[in-house]
Amino acid sequence: MALIVGALLALAVGLLATLAGLGRERGFYPTIVIVIASYYVLFAVQARSPAIMAGECAGLVLFAALALGAYRRTLWLAVAALAGHGVFDFFHHQIVANPGVPAWWPPFCLAYDVVAAGYLAWQLTGGKLRATPLADR
Repeated sequence: MALIVGALLALAVGLLATLAGLGRERGFYPTIVIVIASYYVLFAVQARSPAIMAGECAGLVLFAALALGAYRRTLWLAVAALAGHGVFDFFHHQIVANPGVPAWWPPFCLAYDVVAAGYLAWQLTGGKLRATPLADR
């Protein structure tokens, strides 16, 4: 169920962003990457462990760096960050043992990430969005 809901929610958010014009803003998808990555830090707060918090913050820093690169250079980095976060979700329990993470979260987030990455890639390949800033063209 978490996989289905995550996938449908990503599709709904992507379509709504496209229809409302939010998706045309360069910072939209990079911001999504940062927000998604920040949830594991929230779960670390619930676990009340500084060591777990440090591990989750390391992941946040990595994905935030990719998001900033996506904003400044190419939105293809946001596609890679979203897809990469989906892979991170799959292996998260092997990387950081965070008891604050609900059991349903990793499959939900994995589905969201992969569908959001696919939607953004579709927007980029279809010419609906520019991958690079106008100054780079």
